[in-house]
This record gives sequence, structure tokens and C-alpha cells, in this order.
Amino acid sequence: QLQFVESGGGLVQPGGSLRLSCAPSGFTLRDYTIGWFRQAPGKEREGVSCISGLRATTNYIDSVKGRFTISNDNAKNTWYLQMNSLKPDDTAVYYCAADWRPDSACSLTQGRYGFWGQGTQVIVSS
Repeated sequence: QLQFVESGGGLVQPGGSLRLSCAPSGFTLRDYTIGWFRQAPGKEREGVSCISGLRATTNYIDSVKGRFTISNDNAKNTWYLQMNSLKPDDTAVYYCAADWRPDSACSLTQGRYGFWGQGTQVIVSS
């Protein structure tokens, strides 16, 4: 059973920054497509960002472009979501996800991911 340890969520004021981390146990990130999803209260879960298994491309939803950055550190076997200029609309539970898919592109469709973290809460409020 693949598992993840998520961290980095919390309460932040509008305009602030957070960095979410996701560290898998039981496997390495090589060739895995990895992503971040979020679910706000009363809304469906949506894809936020992903990075392809071959690390050739990244995708972001329009609402976070220019503010969020997805990255991975192979040496630490960890991936990250750096979130800057946070807005109240970014408030949600954030989930990391992965699937073994050594492709050059990645998808923000949650059905494409077979392994999920437990989620970490992000609250953006003054």
C-alpha cells in the first residue's frame, strides 16, 4: 500500500505564502506523474497542478497560474506546491496524488491518479 505524508498547511493571511510538501513511502517518484488537488467547502475536488512523469511539462489551473509552483526534489523523494499571493478563494483541503505514468504530459483529471495523500488544510483569512 503506497502512502504519503503531507505537510505545510495552515492559516495564512491574504497575500501570504505556504509551501505544501508530500513525501511518499514505499516508492520513489521516478516516472510517476504527480499532482495537487484541492476541495473547498461545498465544492467538488479540482486539480490544481501536475508535473509529468518524465518531468517534461507542468500544468496549472488558470486561477493559480503565476502564483503557485509545483516542483519535486528527487534526492528527498518529495514534491512540493509553493503557493504565493494566497487569496481567500484558495481556502481548501489540498491533496497530493500520484500515478505511475512515464509520460511527457500530465492531466488535472483526478481519475488519472491512483494514489492519494490524506489532505492538508489551507485557510486563507484575515
